[in-house]
Amino acid sequence: MQVRRNDFDVTNRVQTTDPTAVQREVNRLFRLLYPGAAHSAMDKAFADVILLYNGDYPGYLACDTSYHDLQHVMDVTLAMSRLMDGYERSRRNSEALGVRLFQLGIITGLLHDMGYLRRATETSVLNGAVYTVNHVSRGAAFLIEYLPKIGMSDYAVAGSELIHYTGFEKRVGDILIQEPLLRLLGSLLGSSDIVAQMADRCYLEKCRDRLYPEFVVGGIAVRSTENGDEVIFKSGDDLVEKTPAFFETAVNRLEYDLGGAYNYAAIHFGGFNLYLHAATNNIHFAKQMALNSKYTLRRTPPDTLPEANTVQ
Repeated sequence: MQVRRNDFDVTNRVQTTDPTAVQREVNRLFRLLYPGAAHSAMDKAFADVILLYNGDYPGYLACDTSYHDLQHVMDVTLAMSRLMDGYERSRRNSEALGVRLFQLGIITGLLHDMGYLRRATETSVLNGAVYTVNHVSRGAAFLIEYLPKIGMSDYAVAGSELIHYTGFEKRVGDILIQEPLLRLLGSLLGSSDIVAQMADRCYLEKCRDRLYPEFVVGGIAVRSTENGDEVIFKSGDDLVEKTPAFFETAVNRLEYDLGGAYNYAAIHFGGFNLYLHAATNNIHFAKQMALNSKYTLRRTPPDTLPEANTVQ
């Protein structure tokens, strides 16, 4: 059995650092669900997200957040396609997502974190991680203008709200979407964001070496209170040590706030949730590290940034 590669998904079949490979798999699932249907809006979004993250999209600078990078976006988008596939194949009397909502799910997956990208006028900003707290709202503002450009104007407002399922600027109950099918789509999206990153083969290494620096720049590692600064994460190692506690919170969010939508992955995979399995293995290893010093992080995450401008 081949060992899972650091730049591949949970099946070890799709290279998540290669947008073409991810798009090929997403399109394959789409064609199986909706034979003969066009997916031009989805294809345009794939092309544009590559331009955005490489710094070739008008008005934006290249991605410089090494945790929230193009691989993360591709991982989440791939997971989203699988959860939607699981839903479509398992529903009985429930309403189908259909061609348009499947594409909207993929588009919002591709663009859910684009709020980390600096605009061309924001050259004085140290790093995109500065926008950690409000990156979802920044992405929402982009989507409401972008979706009409690719023929999805009827979902511009809904799409801008959907990505709030991936963040914490709004409680899930406060997200301004009423239609049940669109709320399901949001739950699928939020679930994909959680399970895809936590199932990454290099998740713990990325938390220590990439996410912690982003938290420092974004004001997450240290929180200001009335009694002075409160240290939430004192180092990358501390963040890894606290990851199991975060996992418990994430599972609670998956089950209750997001309605257990992550379970559709098991249906897609034929009965076994590869995402939850990989995430659980990562958390088990983090626990073992806390108990025994012989357990150390040795994996080297792939580098997808277009230029050497990561925050240290």
